Amino acid sequence: MASDTLAQVPSRQLYTPEERARRDATVWTTVQGVLAPLQFLVFLASLALVIRFMVTGAGYDAATISIIFKTFILLTIMVTGAIWEKVVFGQYLFAPAFFWEDVFSFAVIALHLTYVWSLLAGWPHDQQMWIALAAYAAYVVNAGQFLWKLRMARLEAEGTS
Repeated sequence: MASDTLAQVPSRQLYTPEERARRDATVWTTVQGVLAPLQFLVFLASLALVIRFMVTGAGYDAATISIIFKTFILLTIMVTGAIWEKVVFGQYLFAPAFFWEDVFSFAVIALHLTYVWSLLAGWPHDQQMWIALAAYAAYVVNAGQFLWKLRMARLEAEGTS
């Protein structure tokens, strides 16, 4: 109708009732719920080690190991998240409800893998750590996207209760 305004057009809910039921029934929701805070804790520890190296020049090996572990956790959560999306939304990635989060996740992964490549290529240590810090900054943005969606899902559930 021509008189409709954007305020009157209903926005798509994050989950349909069927998707919410699948989300709540799958073990992959629990897996994501465990891996996300684990990744955040690994991120905090690694960030501290990277900053320590950047400030003092000490602890390169510990920082490197922590970044590799953070990258492993990131790749694990991406694979299990793709499985979760398949179960809940019927496609492995880029479901409309999480499209932009998935797009940005690939940027985060690209930065983490660029760090790994710089490590294997033997780039100077400080350059490696700057790449890691860029990857971590992108991770913080991406984590914020997912926290926003978690909040939206909670508000949506409260509205349907």
